[in-house]
Amino acid sequence: MKKLFIALSAALFLGGNVQAQDDLVAKVRSQSQDTEKKGYEFTTQVDLSVLPVKNQASSGTCWSYATTSFIESEMARIGRKPVDISEMFTARMVYHDKAIRYVRLEGHLNFAQGGALPDVLYVMKKYGAMPYTSYRGLEYGEDVNRHSELEKVLKGMLDAIITNPNGRLSTSWQTAFDAVLDAYFGAVPEKFDFEGKNYTPRSFADKVVGLNPDDYVQITSFLHAPFYEEMFIEVPDNWSWGTSYNLPLDELMENVNNALDKGFTLSWATDVSEKGFSARNGLAIVPAIPYNNMTADQRREMFERPVEERTITPEIRQAAFDNFETTDDHGMHIVGRVVDQNGTRYYVVKNSWGEIPNPYKDGYIFCSETFLRYKTISFVVHKDALTKKTRKSLGL
Repeated sequence: MKKLFIALSAALFLGGNVQAQDDLVAKVRSQSQDTEKKGYEFTTQVDLSVLPVKNQASSGTCWSYATTSFIESEMARIGRKPVDISEMFTARMVYHDKAIRYVRLEGHLNFAQGGALPDVLYVMKKYGAMPYTSYRGLEYGEDVNRHSELEKVLKGMLDAIITNPNGRLSTSWQTAFDAVLDAYFGAVPEKFDFEGKNYTPRSFADKVVGLNPDDYVQITSFLHAPFYEEMFIEVPDNWSWGTSYNLPLDELMENVNNALDKGFTLSWATDVSEKGFSARNGLAIVPAIPYNNMTADQRREMFERPVEERTITPEIRQAAFDNFETTDDHGMHIVGRVVDQNGTRYYVVKNSWGEIPNPYKDGYIFCSETFLRYKTISFVVHKDALTKKTRKSLGL
């Protein structure tokens, strides 16, 4: 069997530039919108939402929130009681492992807050998991995540270490680095209590979460690599050097719909820099008329009623990735599907910016099928959610 867990793919920027993400969220919150005005009429086809929307706050950890929410839904899918899993336990362990690789490469690796969707599975397999109630990761005088200072402290420390002032690295640099993580996140307990029972991070992942990380794969679609093979998505934050299975675009979308129809959700890496993405309006669309060519009325109306969207071919999608119009800047969780009054498909996407009000479902985005075709970097999904054709083609 191929290494399914290499799905660690695309370590997807997913929040690496926290200031950019802070600015984006602030802009979204300042947008005016009548949250009672519903120009789009949606009919639900699939609804697999489980736990409430969370808020990553001022941290580049959307990758952790997206896949943690996905894992919580997977617990529900297999009949387990979903629990609120700690995103910051995952972030802390990723910082530790990323630091080791950063030093080994003498700084030639992107060390930032961003990470990969499958990093949650990576941590679960290697270290385990913890409930949020036992590990909040807020030991620095804040009530919500604020990681800018933390990132600068950690990177500054590593940059000093790799100058190798002693002629060889000390035996204590990792201990010192972990001490900083402990100061900000809190020390990882050997054991903790949860609902009347005692666990370690390992036993909590095995007995309470109960998922096998090797059962999950990451899928994508690009033209610069062979189809039906594992490919490396070339982005700076792929610190784990992971791979994704590369599928033709139409087949990628077939697998998204197949997953939802079979009761599986998907963790999703995407680009939210498009003008057609609006958390305040609860929509993500790709109008046929470029935004810069729109009149003021057209710009307003695109969120007030369904509009004609651009036809997205594999070539258009590839060009946007190649010229940086599509970047890997956010991770979210696809939990359902709806259709509008014209029969157009949209995907119900759980965000991690808190319950931002919108006309349709606070804290969620309804993304058109066109938007997914155009702006998807990759998906993480259980291998059983794939079509029989795809599993056969991939040898799964």
